[in-house]
Amino acid sequence: MANITKSSVPPFGMKDKLGYMFGDFGNDFTFILSSSFMLKFYTDVMGISAGVVGTLMMAARFIDAFTDVTMGQIVDRSKPNKYGKFRPWIRRMCGPVAIASFLIFQAGFANMSYGFKVFWMAFTYILWGSIFYTSVNIPYGSMASAISADPKDRADLSTWRTIGSSLASLVIGTGVPLVAYVTVDGNPVMSGSRMTITAGVFSICAIICYLCCFNLVTERVEVPANNQKLDIVKLIGSIFKNRALLGIIAAAICLLVGMLGMQGMSGYVFPNYYRSAAAQSASAFVGTAATLIICAPFASKLSAKFGKKELAIVSCGSSAAIFLICMIVKPQNPYVYLVFYALAFIGLGFFNTIIWAMITDVIDDAEVRNGIREDGTIYAVYSFARKLGQAASSGMVGGLLTMVGYTPETAFDPDVTLGIFNLSCIIPAIGLGLVALSLLFIYPLSKKRVEENVIKLAEKHRS
Repeated sequence: MANITKSSVPPFGMKDKLGYMFGDFGNDFTFILSSSFMLKFYTDVMGISAGVVGTLMMAARFIDAFTDVTMGQIVDRSKPNKYGKFRPWIRRMCGPVAIASFLIFQAGFANMSYGFKVFWMAFTYILWGSIFYTSVNIPYGSMASAISADPKDRADLSTWRTIGSSLASLVIGTGVPLVAYVTVDGNPVMSGSRMTITAGVFSICAIICYLCCFNLVTERVEVPANNQKLDIVKLIGSIFKNRALLGIIAAAICLLVGMLGMQGMSGYVFPNYYRSAAAQSASAFVGTAATLIICAPFASKLSAKFGKKELAIVSCGSSAAIFLICMIVKPQNPYVYLVFYALAFIGLGFFNTIIWAMITDVIDDAEVRNGIREDGTIYAVYSFARKLGQAASSGMVGGLLTMVGYTPETAFDPDVTLGIFNLSCIIPAIGLGLVALSLLFIYPLSKKRVEENVIKLAEKHRS
């Protein structure tokens, strides 16, 4: 791998940061919509039990064990063209992933047979998540190391990626509760037709964002095709020997359980326990504002001073403690609960802001140890871990909602809603607490080791 020094290639700058931001903006127009509202849509609009929906979302991730790693191998083995190695996939697959996301939320099928609705849910969810989302997200995530070889630039890309995700969270989390809910007998209820229209609008927005990413980002670092013969046994063995990858995988799974459990439960705790869709909308706004105003400006500076691993341990541990305090206090006003939610989101936001730069640290560490650059494969394994976390959170939330007795008929029963409140605190507290422990005891890339790897790779690439 060598740095491309052609005079025609512009230097790294704001154009790349904005382009990379738009990439995750596009990703999360479908990802956040699915993780935050699919369970609610299929339980309340389509009439499928929460346990069935959660089980499907969990089972689909086993398919990702094959599709994610396969896509990573395809990317690693592909030859760069005039647009680079990773960018072409974004333009190629942005349409299919957006269409598949829209197909998930088809309220017109609400009166079909139960079996058909389960089939449609499974077919469209797998088509979106396991195939098309994978085919655009793996190249997008792998592309960061090709945009610049400078660790500071990569940290900036990680920050701007989080800004893109936060903006999508702001639009979806704030807008959907205000648009997709109607009041029935004094209670907020999701409207199927409004949800379908919303999904269609977001799919169009996703395509626009992906195309902005494609046109604004420049790949500067040459990443040649990996022509080594694929050895599955060796690949699996190398994964289990890579402590840094195992640590970030464990943290990712726990992060997604905590974060998506937190987001998923917000679709129940606000409209059902607090009976306020407006508060749910406000929670998305406040959480996103906290990330953009506090986390994005300071995450790079704090991680540069103290280390990414060190910052992540403190921030996630603090968020877990905040949710435990909230469960003990049990605020009756939704906006007091919102304060706890926002404070926890700040800690979560710091980790989310730097985590993508941590992946490039893992890729660098693997190259130092093995002498081979495998951006696509490592990112694919990490992406699969995130999907396991997504699946675990969906399956767990769906199963726990069933355990506390949630159905459309019992949605406002006091005992059921109390169970919902407790789950909204317990799930993120456990998930984020485990993130801190995983990074503390498994992940080895301290600030000192990351800086040592940067020096070694700089010497290697000069030779």
